[in-house]
Amino acid sequence: MRSPSPLLLRALRSAVYQYPSTQRITRHSCPCLRKLSTSPYLSTASSKAKPPPTHDRGPPSKEDTQTDFGALNILGNTPSPATSIDACITDGFHLNNGIKTSGGSGVLLLGGEAFTWRPWMTGKPTNRIGELLNKTGIINLPQNAWGLLSILYPKPDLLILGTGAKLWMLSKETREALSGLGIRVDVMDTGNAAAAYNLLATERGVDGVGAALLPVGWKGR
Repeated sequence: MRSPSPLLLRALRSAVYQYPSTQRITRHSCPCLRKLSTSPYLSTASSKAKPPPTHDRGPPSKEDTQTDFGALNILGNTPSPATSIDACITDGFHLNNGIKTSGGSGVLLLGGEAFTWRPWMTGKPTNRIGELLNKTGIINLPQNAWGLLSILYPKPDLLILGTGAKLWMLSKETREALSGLGIRVDVMDTGNAAAAYNLLATERGVDGVGAALLPVGWKGR
């Protein structure tokens, strides 16, 4: 390999000396520095890009009526099954499907559906809510309080009964009425009954367990 000639070294030295380290290199002083936007291959074509062609066939429809596919959902306005209780309030309940009961009514949860439940309304105008308790403090629910259970199929294996703010014992006649329907009953205060129902309905399903709950504001009298 031959060494470079003095003329070549002198030419390279003079070329380097044209841009000393103290000189600021700008786009005008060095032709290799320029904005990318000035490149003819990087124009503003992206801002003028045309929208992709649609897949519609034929010209746009000019009809006055159009098909609303959302209206074809016949179950769109049907509330979701009430499978759990979100809150127990003084005179009612808040269910997980957004339904709220009030006015002192209880709730009957069967098969994933919710029903307003007033077992003290037996058709007699003199009946009051306090008449569910006898003199010894035992709840005796009338036979027609279980009318829905008598026609329901399949029936739940277990019914959780909530007795309001505190636990009240259930009469022998009421237990025998539920046993005749093939249903076991577990009695507790409404707060614990709601929690137990939420857990069992999740584990066993809403067809295997039901709930009959009095509001927590009911104190027996």
